[in-house]
Amino acid sequence: MGQSDLNILEIILHSGLIVKSVMLILLLGSVSSWALFFAKKAQFLKAKHADKGFLNIYRGCTSLKEAHGLTLNLPSSPLKIMFDSGYNELSKIKESAGGNEPIAVVKSHFQSMGLGALERALRMGMNSSNVQLEKSLSVLATIGSITPFIGLFGTVWGIIDSFRGLAGGGATLDAVAPGIAEALVATAVGLFAAIPAVWFYNRFNSQLGEFQAEMENFVQDFLNVVERSIIHR
Repeated sequence: MGQSDLNILEIILHSGLIVKSVMLILLLGSVSSWALFFAKKAQFLKAKHADKGFLNIYRGCTSLKEAHGLTLNLPSSPLKIMFDSGYNELSKIKESAGGNEPIAVVKSHFQSMGLGALERALRMGMNSSNVQLEKSLSVLATIGSITPFIGLFGTVWGIIDSFRGLAGGGATLDAVAPGIAEALVATAVGLFAAIPAVWFYNRFNSQLGEFQAEMENFVQDFLNVVERSIIHR
């Protein structure tokens, strides 16, 4: 550890209770943002891998029934949640049709009522997936937005200590240096906590947009399959 590191550590150790409290809050914010980064990274990678496995099977199937059977035991993923929600709604519509040849009744249902019920079911699954993917992102946004202000509070408090030093010991470097040092360190630690959190949030928000675009495409693809296999049959 270099001399400059020792000096910064000494500044923190010899700072007042308020500044120490600020440093502790900023440290907790920084640790939390890094912990969330690794947790969300693992979650997004798992979801992306599971979606890819689901799509590989889904696109190779000739019917929704076949796709349901082959993907039944796959791990949960955003697209699988949507598929299960849409397929379950389709099954309920078919069951309500009844009769020996329900396909004609189902076809008539969709021709008269449209695909609104299926689309709502798919979007319910999409919303459920979004909730899981967006979980904890607001915490990263909060850390990124408030830690600079917490650091600024420490900065202001350090400057106040400097003025106290001026009042008590005269206009000397020894009188103002501790307060100025506390102020600068508080600013630096605040930025150290905020910058990674903002970057993490923007990165995951961008990836979330990619997931949402893929889910929107799946909604249209599922409805197209229903139209081809039932309505236009």
